[in-house]
Amino acid sequence: MNKLHAQRSYQDRLTRVQAYIHDHLADDLDLNSLAEIACMSPTHWHRIYHGVFGETVAATVKRVRLHTAAGMLANSEIPIDDIAKRCGYPNLQSFTRIFSDSYGMPPARYRKEGSHRKFQNAVDEDQGALVSGPWDVEIRNVPEMSLLTIHHHGSFMQIGEAFDRLFGWLAVRGLVGPHIRLIGVYHTDPDAYREKDLFSRAGVLLENSQTVDVEVPVTRATVAAGRYACLRYKGPYADMRAAYLWLFGKWLPQSGEEVREGPVFEEYLNNPREVAPTELLTEIYMPLEG
Repeated sequence: MNKLHAQRSYQDRLTRVQAYIHDHLADDLDLNSLAEIACMSPTHWHRIYHGVFGETVAATVKRVRLHTAAGMLANSEIPIDDIAKRCGYPNLQSFTRIFSDSYGMPPARYRKEGSHRKFQNAVDEDQGALVSGPWDVEIRNVPEMSLLTIHHHGSFMQIGEAFDRLFGWLAVRGLVGPHIRLIGVYHTDPDAYREKDLFSRAGVLLENSQTVDVEVPVTRATVAAGRYACLRYKGPYADMRAAYLWLFGKWLPQSGEEVREGPVFEEYLNNPREVAPTELLTEIYMPLEG
């Protein structure tokens, strides 16, 4: 088997397993069942997966389940016991224990007091001096960026699957290094489009992006140079919808700035495989005129 064929073979297997995990969170996602999807023995599959992604299969399943559950808690009124079932937990007690270990509080308290709440409370408040409030927004001049991307259609909460596929594509080609920058580009407004019509891109900026040979499912995309408002957000990805509402609904009207046509993008400053959800750092960029 030549090198290119081997890369594509591993890429296909990684993609199948990543998609299966995201689509079957309520199922029993044990090593043996995932090994069958990867068409490998459990021992070899686990070693390859761990080597490529830097985390075990079990860690991936836990991370995706908790991320999905946090999104439901922050952005819906689905009963907590139903969330536990949908995300593959055998009972509410198990879900509460595991969620509390990762998010620092039980699910019911998180729904009431999670990091999304400070933005939501600010959105609900009367107009005031919120522009200079507790969330600093910095105006930055951003140079043009040429990204390697994978398209994602559907809920922005599920773009993690596209990032996992992109990371696998990079890893089997030896392109993962300390200087890569992970960037999500969001082309549609989730409050204005049906979920199935939402379009985004999971992207990466490499020092040598232009020299990389791309092939399906990876494409090239450009983030336009220009002025951007940048809000640095600390907390779970699932909570960021409230930050967007505050940025567009409170900060922008009071700032004297005009939004420019073009997508917003996010840059992820640390790795959800390495830090707790409450320690995640994200910069949200809104394009501005001028």
